[in-house]
Amino acid sequence: MRRTLIARVAAVAAISALALTACGGGGGNPLSSGSTGSAAPTDTIKIGSANFTESQIIAAIYGQALQAKGVKVETTPPIGSREAYYPALQDGSIDLIPEYTGTLLQYIKKDATETEPDAVYTALQSALPPTLTVLQKSAAEDRDAVVVTRATATQYNLKTMDDLAPACGQMVFGGPPEFQTRPDGIPGIQKTYGCTFKSYLPLDAGGPLTVAGLKDGNVQAADIFSTDASIKTNDFVVLDDPKSNFAAQNVVPLITKAKATPQVTEVLDAISAKLTTQGLTDLNAEAASDAKPSAETVAKNWLTANGLA
Repeated sequence: MRRTLIARVAAVAAISALALTACGGGGGNPLSSGSTGSAAPTDTIKIGSANFTESQIIAAIYGQALQAKGVKVETTPPIGSREAYYPALQDGSIDLIPEYTGTLLQYIKKDATETEPDAVYTALQSALPPTLTVLQKSAAEDRDAVVVTRATATQYNLKTMDDLAPACGQMVFGGPPEFQTRPDGIPGIQKTYGCTFKSYLPLDAGGPLTVAGLKDGNVQAADIFSTDASIKTNDFVVLDDPKSNFAAQNVVPLITKAKATPQVTEVLDAISAKLTTQGLTDLNAEAASDAKPSAETVAKNWLTANGLA
C-alpha cells in the first residue's frame, strides 16, 4: 500500500511539473502568465497563488475583477507553499496573493496567541513588514482541520482533537511537508492536545494524495482544509478543535503596499465583502465536479453570479 502511495506521489509530481510548464505558455488562461523571477511594472499587479485549488480560484477572481476595471494584471503559475511565496512577495516577484489570516500571522510571528477573527486580523496588520499590507478580510474562512475516516472515528470514538491523545501513538499523520514544522501543525497539536503521532507522511496540501492516503489506510489522520469538497464526498469526519490550536483563518488579500491604490483596494474589498465560507465550499465543489472546469472558469462564474464581472 505504501509503495502504491509513493508511486502516486511520483506520478502527481510529474504531472504537476508538466502543468506548470503548460501554465507558462499561457494556454487557455485569459490572464497573461509570467515567471516569478522579476517584478512587474509599476502599473501592473502581478498575482500569485498557492499550490491548492481554492487559492488558485481566488487568485483568478482577483485577476479577472481587476482586469474588468482596467487594471493591468499579470499572473504566475501556482507557486507552492507559504514558505515559497511569502519571500516572493517580499522581494517583489509577486504583488498580490490570497491569504488566510491565522496561518499567515503565525508564520510571521511564531509566538502569536490570538485565535479570534478580529484579534487575529488586528495582530496581523501590526506584524506585517512595512512593504506589505492586508486589505479587508472576508467572512469566508477555511481552516486547517484534522480529518479521519468514518471508520477511524468509530474505532477510536473520535469527535474532537482531545479524543486523539490516547490513539495518536498508533496513527500515521499525513499532510503537506510544511505542516510538520508549522507552529499550528504537528508541534501545535503535540503542545495543545498532548498528541504524538506514530510517524508523519509528507503528502500534498489536502489534495488527491492526502485523500488517497486516508482512503487506503496509509495514514489514519490528515490535514485537510475545512472547505474541501473531498470531506463530504468521502464522508470524512472533521475533528472539533475545542482548544483553538487552529486560529481563525479568514481569506484576505495580501498585497504590496505600493500597489494597493484606491482603485485596486476598492475592487478587492468588494470581493472580500461577497466571499462566504459556504461560497468557498461551493467553489471547491464546482472545481472538483465531473466537468473539471479550470480555476479561471470557476472564477468567472462566481464573479458573474455575484455581480462583479
